[in-house]
Amino acid sequence: MTLQTIELRGRDGNRIVGDAAGNPADPSVLLCHGGGQTRHSWHTTTRHLGAHGWYAVSIDLRGHGDSDWATDGDYSIEAFSADVVEVARELGRPALIGASLGGTSSLAALGRTNDDPCGSALVMVDIAPNIEATGVERIRTFMHANLDSGFASLEEVADAVHAYNPHRPRPTDLSGLRKNVRQRADGRWYWHWDPAFMKLVPTMDESRTRAHRADYLTDMAAQLTVPVLLVRGRQSDLLSEEGARQFLELVPHARYADVGGAGHMVAGDRNDAFNDAVVGFLDDVRSGLAG
Repeated sequence: MTLQTIELRGRDGNRIVGDAAGNPADPSVLLCHGGGQTRHSWHTTTRHLGAHGWYAVSIDLRGHGDSDWATDGDYSIEAFSADVVEVARELGRPALIGASLGGTSSLAALGRTNDDPCGSALVMVDIAPNIEATGVERIRTFMHANLDSGFASLEEVADAVHAYNPHRPRPTDLSGLRKNVRQRADGRWYWHWDPAFMKLVPTMDESRTRAHRADYLTDMAAQLTVPVLLVRGRQSDLLSEEGARQFLELVPHARYADVGGAGHMVAGDRNDAFNDAVVGFLDDVRSGLAG
């Protein structure tokens, strides 16, 4: 299953780059990555869905990968979710799958279009309105490290990623890392996202650089009417069992999958189990069996 690179548009006319797999005539699925990642984090799942009767599109969120950076530095949950709304409308009410930032952006996109939902279903991957401060801080520390200085080599990039995910084998083939970094004229490698995503602009309202606001997301979750699946990595330090339970109380019709052997990066840690859970849910959505 080959991937085709496509371009879409966000709220501000900003260019959103995606990879698509499958037949455009099939029901669509929109996949949104986590903060600091790119569309390539979904490449296996995108192909898998395309091969199972879905038109799957994974996108780079604003400020990430090959998509446009926000010229005004607006990386708020409102901006991310508004982009999702625009892209989803263009794809014709797809099922939305989002990990971490992509999950909250998709949740907010559905909440803000509740009268006419922009998506047909929602899969939240290891994220909910209430998350653990320790997990947030670990992610923040990882993303701030080398933010301005970059890396001298791909070996250093691999070391940093392995230190963050020590339970995964360190890659021996480093070519895949090139999709997550870019090399500047000084020869050093930098993350493939806008540093402003992690920095407060002194003249800007702080809310415009805060992509996770629990109260706002709780309100959005309470409005959900489409079929919902919450997927949690059992070893996650970001979404606890309590955070998952609170989400399921807010969305009582939601299904729940607790994936053993997986941390916050569920799809990468246990791609087989993740794909099975998601395809099963989406097949039920397509056949009208998901509530």
